[in-house]
This record gives sequence, structure tokens and C-alpha cells, in this order.
Amino acid sequence: MYKMIAIDLDGTLFTDELTISPGTVEAVQKAKELGTVVTIATGRMFSSAKLVAQQLGIDAPLITYQGAMIKAAGEANALYERAVSPDIAKKLIHIAREKNIHLQVYQDDILYGAAETDKLIAYAEAVQVPYAVEPDLIGLAQKGFTKLLFIDQPDVLDLLQKELQTIFGDSAYIEKSKKNYLEVTHPEANKGTALLFLANHLGIDRSEIIGIGDNHNDFELVKAAGFGIAMGNAVQEVKEIADYTSLTNNDEGVRHAIDAFILEPQKVAAAERGSEDHAQLGRKKL
Repeated sequence: MYKMIAIDLDGTLFTDELTISPGTVEAVQKAKELGTVVTIATGRMFSSAKLVAQQLGIDAPLITYQGAMIKAAGEANALYERAVSPDIAKKLIHIAREKNIHLQVYQDDILYGAAETDKLIAYAEAVQVPYAVEPDLIGLAQKGFTKLLFIDQPDVLDLLQKELQTIFGDSAYIEKSKKNYLEVTHPEANKGTALLFLANHLGIDRSEIIGIGDNHNDFELVKAAGFGIAMGNAVQEVKEIADYTSLTNNDEGVRHAIDAFILEPQKVAAAERGSEDHAQLGRKKL
């Protein structure tokens, strides 16, 4: 039986309209009632993920910022945290300025932008978090950042991703979370590394974990889990390394996966135990 399930948010748990179906909420809660550790593994900031966790009744530590932070709601300190160094952060800010590409940064679970742009406003509204305007991002970078996010057209970010990977190599984790989102975190900050850290902390073996995702930044999550599930709408790279492909995010793919691999096996096991108990009772009577 699987003891833990880690679920991505955008394109996975959420529909394209950024909603969660009542059936999916019910499936998550049933899995939790059976003793399964249910957590979120998202690129979103902790404060945004916490809102979703509260909606679902999840109380396990949450994997946020692409795995740069693991933290439980109500806890003051993070269980796991990795930040982009000040040196790399400053270089990224200069690159964004030179190329005139929108860049927003995250520090102490606060979203910052150098100016109040349409992209910053739209992003904050979509994930339901406040933002702060700080023209001096270079000064802010002295403490390092949990994550930096570039937002632009897909073709612009494709070129930028290749350029940044050439410049920074293994010194940073650089991956797309959406076609128009390019995220930069610490090299040890990805969903797969964070998932295994959390599982080890909870005493759960890799073979007992399910990981569900859809996009490039979910590759490590799906690969690290003992049983990796790609959504029906997942990118091909994730589907290729997954153990199973579910329905799409608009067709309750997460609910289907929980039903198939957590709830139904539990029902079968319970029925088998009941049959065995009945048989033993019959033998005793004989």
C-alpha cells in the first residue's frame, strides 16, 4: 500500500480554470482518512500553497518553490530550505534588465517585483497572494532568493533557458513550470529531491510514494516517486518516465489516480481481511 502521495497544483490538481472539483477534494480527504500522507508539490510560494492545503484539509508539510522550501502550515520554521546565492541572483537581475524580460523574486515568502507591471499583477491575482514593489532588487538580493521567476513568451524563454544553463551549469536549477514561466532555484531545490527528503523525514520508503505531475518541473517529482503518475495533459517528457498516465486535469485525473491506486486497493485489502476473519471464525466453530 502507498503511504504518501505528492500532488502538483497547476495543470494537475487544478483545472484550467484554477478550480478543484468536489470529487477530487473528496478523494483527497478519503485518502487522508485512510492514513495516507497527502502533500502538495508546487512551484508556488508557501503562502499560496497553504490556501490550497487548507481547502483540502491537508496538514502534512508542503513542498513549495519547486522544492526550495518544505514547511508545514502553522510552523514558524521551514523543515527544508535552499536559496539562490546573492551572486547568482544579482547576475539574473542584470540579465533580465538587459533583455527587458519580466523578473519577479521571492524572499521570506514575499513576492517582489521591481515595478507594478501587468505581469506581476496578473500573477498575484491568479495565485491569490499579495506582492511588494521594490525597485532595488539588487539590494534585496544580498540575502539571496528562494526563487526567481521569468515571465515572457515561450520562444523567448526557451532561448533564455539555454543561455542560463550555459552560464550557470550545475550552480542553479533552471526549468519551465509553464510555457511562459521560467523558474530558477538552488541546484538542490527540485521537487524530486524535496520529496525524498520529506519521505525520509516521515519514515516513508521511496517505494511507498506516489508522485503526480504534468509539466517539465514535475519531471524529478514523477521520477523520484516509487510510482510516478503523469497527467493526461502532461508534456511528453513526463509521460515517458511515468509508470502510469492518468486522465487530464480537466477530467479529474488526480481523483482517478487516488481511486485506482489508494482507495480501491484499500477496499480490496479490507474485503480480503474480512473474508479471512470469517474463515477463521468458521474454523473455530468447527
